Amino acid sequence: MNGLNQKKAKVFSLFLLCSFFAWFISNLSETYESRAYFTLNYRNLPDSLLLGKNSNDQIEAKLRTSGFQFLYYKIFKRRIDIDVSEVEFQNGDFVLSKEVLIKQMDQQLSQNISLLDLDRNQLEVDLYQVDSKKIPIQARVDLQLQQNYILDGEIKVSPDSVEVKGPKNEIDTIKSIKTSSIQLTNVNADFSNEVTLIFPKGLDNSIFSVGRAKVFGKVSKFSEKIFEVPVQVLNIPEGYQVRTFPNSVTVLCKATIERLKEISVSDFEIVADYGQLNGAESSTLFLEITQSPQKVYDIRLEENTVNFVLEQQ
Repeated sequence: MNGLNQKKAKVFSLFLLCSFFAWFISNLSETYESRAYFTLNYRNLPDSLLLGKNSNDQIEAKLRTSGFQFLYYKIFKRRIDIDVSEVEFQNGDFVLSKEVLIKQMDQQLSQNISLLDLDRNQLEVDLYQVDSKKIPIQARVDLQLQQNYILDGEIKVSPDSVEVKGPKNEIDTIKSIKTSSIQLTNVNADFSNEVTLIFPKGLDNSIFSVGRAKVFGKVSKFSEKIFEVPVQVLNIPEGYQVRTFPNSVTVLCKATIERLKEISVSDFEIVADYGQLNGAESSTLFLEITQSPQKVYDIRLEENTVNFVLEQQ
């Protein structure tokens, strides 16, 4: 007898549950008027404006639609795109009128949803005027080369600058952007490292076009070569000639092996200025390199002075 009663109870519960679901679905299929919240997604900002942190992130709307749709909105908040390019500047604020908001929202709602009203007459958007400029990026590299290797050219950064947008009083204070520090030791080959950029503090209303950069450089093996370069004397008194001892000096040049093959004595000019004596009695003239080849690591005179004699012609 008890087993029969339990079976009847189960059947009754099943019918009761089915009835409830039928009633629930029937009610959800009916049309209602109620309110729902939408998350705002601002887009199409003009180049001269940036979005501040105090903009409203949601709006409440009165809708007419099915219970199914309202149930969906209760579970999942719907995102609505707000086209900021339609803002108007009124009494010191950037605003979107109620009419514009309804038009934009209507275009994104499905056809079975009627937008009846909003919780406000206008939407204030936290926008501010911005300037923009390019800021050079400076690489911070601690480079230690292996013996007999040189940095062939300069250390480069790509991109070499970053565009910043923000209030004029903020971005005018920025002169350069530095990379995070790189330490490279015992280097004997070309290098390339991706690094983060270090932005100054206190730039809450500024945005930067990139946050990372590539730092790279070319490394070559170098050698030395000695050149015997003749000495030229300048500002010799009229009617005289100057003979130097020696009449040529040794120049030590350090460069890549390939570059040294291209260099000749004619690429150098070593001068001694007789006018430097300014009437003083001396038999020594100081030497100066006034012309030298480009793309070399180091140039050094083996002698800084020469002796001379002044002879009348």
